Amino acid sequence: MGEIRVGLGIDIHQVGDDPARPLMLGGVRFEGELGLAGHSDGDAVCHAVADALLGAAGLGDIGEYFPDTDPETEGIAGLALLGEVVGLLRGHGMVPRACDLTILADRPHISPHRDEIRELLAGVLGLATKNVSVKATRPEGLGLSGDGVGCFAVVTVADGP
Repeated sequence: MGEIRVGLGIDIHQVGDDPARPLMLGGVRFEGELGLAGHSDGDAVCHAVADALLGAAGLGDIGEYFPDTDPETEGIAGLALLGEVVGLLRGHGMVPRACDLTILADRPHISPHRDEIRELLAGVLGLATKNVSVKATRPEGLGLSGDGVGCFAVVTVADGP
């Protein structure tokens, strides 16, 4: 299997003010919720996973590959960005092996969409769904109370095909 490496990624976005911008988390559209602000689609889940992968591989962070000054990446979908990062890892001889993430937000409620998020992430990462864990917690009045979403992601990557 080769050397195993671990990476941690954290991403936080505040809720935007554009009513036409959808909320995207893990590639899933949450109807009836304002989207998150950002240069891309604001998908904090995909961004945290991408940063965790890059960190595990020693390849920097997503800001180096997808700067918020690049007009070509404006509005890029989180799953597309994550797919490019997985391709970058493969180009360096590494592959994802597992992903564990925790979403921090008062809303939206994640549980009705948990399985869909797991399946979409697993597909992009090239993993079995059992190797992707999605959990959620509320900040209990300590911030992000309806005005943002954060995500913490831990991944393992290994040398491999």
